[in-house]
Amino acid sequence: MTTKQEIVENWLVRYTGQQLDNFGKLILLTNFNKYVDIFCDLKGVSPASTESGMRCATAEGVTMINFGIGSPNAALIMDLLSAVSPSACLFLGKCGGISDKTRLGDYILPLAGIRGEGTSGDYFPPEVPALPAFMLQRAVSTALRDASQDYWTGTVYTTNRRVWEHDERFKTYLRSTRAMAVDMETATLFTCGFYNHIPTGALLLVSDNPMYAEGIKTEASDRAVTSNFAEQHVRIGIEAMRLIGDGRKTVRHLKFDW
Repeated sequence: MTTKQEIVENWLVRYTGQQLDNFGKLILLTNFNKYVDIFCDLKGVSPASTESGMRCATAEGVTMINFGIGSPNAALIMDLLSAVSPSACLFLGKCGGISDKTRLGDYILPLAGIRGEGTSGDYFPPEVPALPAFMLQRAVSTALRDASQDYWTGTVYTTNRRVWEHDERFKTYLRSTRAMAVDMETATLFTCGFYNHIPTGALLLVSDNPMYAEGIKTEASDRAVTSNFAEQHVRIGIEAMRLIGDGRKTVRHLKFDW
């Protein structure tokens, strides 16, 4: 294999266990096997295989993939998806609330990501912003509205760092960014999606409030958030993809004739 295309075509199959012609043109990304299971249940398809490193399932032109956790995996999946040139790619992820306004189960529709993770520096210089595809986020906004769900907009800070919740200095820095939330993937997905010419967006679910000791995620609290909110999160993602697939929304920007 001597070209990027040859590599990603081979590796996408190797990582997911799915042949290229089985992928839909609309992609839902997640970090959680539970989300893939919910997708399979909602769509009435067989459970995704657990043998591959990245579990995935396809139904009605939509493919959901669990690409794992962290910025390097986020960059990897966007590179691999260039093999099939998706029409749209939406990340359904969890995040920690930074703002005092956020509560467990709130949705955040990111307008931008702050590139604090380092991985995206291999794709663009630091002054290039991490932005979602506007019209894709608009479709998600419509799906949220149709589901009678409120949401926050703002920036999300993406970091490679883990186990920082005890570090008051880092938390002070996070507050200074004025970000709504913190995660480990969103800014990387936006940046690498842009690099690979894949329209990319995100809808994040606030799963913890790590700025406070009592708000740090535990096994029990994460189980409760998943039980209470995960299915709706997946439903909204599916609906956003349906809006795009049915042609009610487009991820292409309008062009003006001057």
